[in-house]
This record gives sequence, C-alpha cells and structure tokens, in this order.
Amino acid sequence: MNDTDFDELGPIDYLVVEFPADRRPDGSALPLLIDLVDRNIIRVLDLVFVRKEADGSLAGIAVEDLGFEGGVDVTVFAEATTGLIDRTDLEDAAAVLAPGCSGAILVYKNTWAAPFASALRREGAQLVASGRIPVQGILAALDTLDATS
Repeated sequence: MNDTDFDELGPIDYLVVEFPADRRPDGSALPLLIDLVDRNIIRVLDLVFVRKEADGSLAGIAVEDLGFEGGVDVTVFAEATTGLIDRTDLEDAAAVLAPGCSGAILVYKNTWAAPFASALRREGAQLVASGRIPVQGILAALDTLDATS
C-alpha cells in the first residue's frame, strides 16, 4: 500500500444481517445500499449471502438466486468480493445465525470518513477505541430515562 492509498483509507466495517426463516428477503434494502454507494458514503467491498442449515452448516447463496422481487438489479453487487471474508468469518457468521435462516455479510469502507481520518493521521493522531451502540441499547436507555423522569 502506498502513501496515496493510505491517505484515502477510511474505516472499514462489517455487519451480519439475519433474515427470518419463514420468509424470503424482498430486496427492499438493496436500493438504499445502492444509494449509499452512489452518494460515495460507503464502498461495498464484500457482500456474501448465506443460509444456515438445520445441522448448523453454512452454504453460500448467489445474490441472483435469492429471488428478490421488484425492479432491483441485484447483480450490481454480484462481483463485490475483495477476499476480506475468509472461512473464519463465515464460521463466525454461522455462530450468530439461527438454523434455517439466511443472512448477509457486508464489508464496507466508510468513504465519507476517509478525508477526516487522513487529516487526523497527518496530525499524528491514531484511533484507540471504536464501537457501535445497537438501536436496542439506545431504546432501552431512553426507556430507563423515561421511567426515572
């Protein structure tokens, strides 16, 4: 990686989404993901769809085989693969998915943050902690605040 690549590097995140076993994903979130890419907020590095079988094994699913409804071009992410997702990542995803459910593993670069991160690095700063507060945690905290008010 050269200095220019490093300067353009923003935070890279991942998420694993589980779809209920009793219904197929309809693809309604894909246009929102495409919009984030089009507005240069994120860059999709890897997008893998999987299904956890009843015996706990994990099988890959081609995006075009998911049967999304509507006019969404699901093949736009068919080539989103950098190799960052390895066998260990798939095993980690299998551990959190319920048997019979399908899921998506998304690895993305936060392109919006790259200029900010680059400026911090030029100042000699470094990231020493990071995290995410789940929506359920925020709602629980707000409920607690409401109960004590």
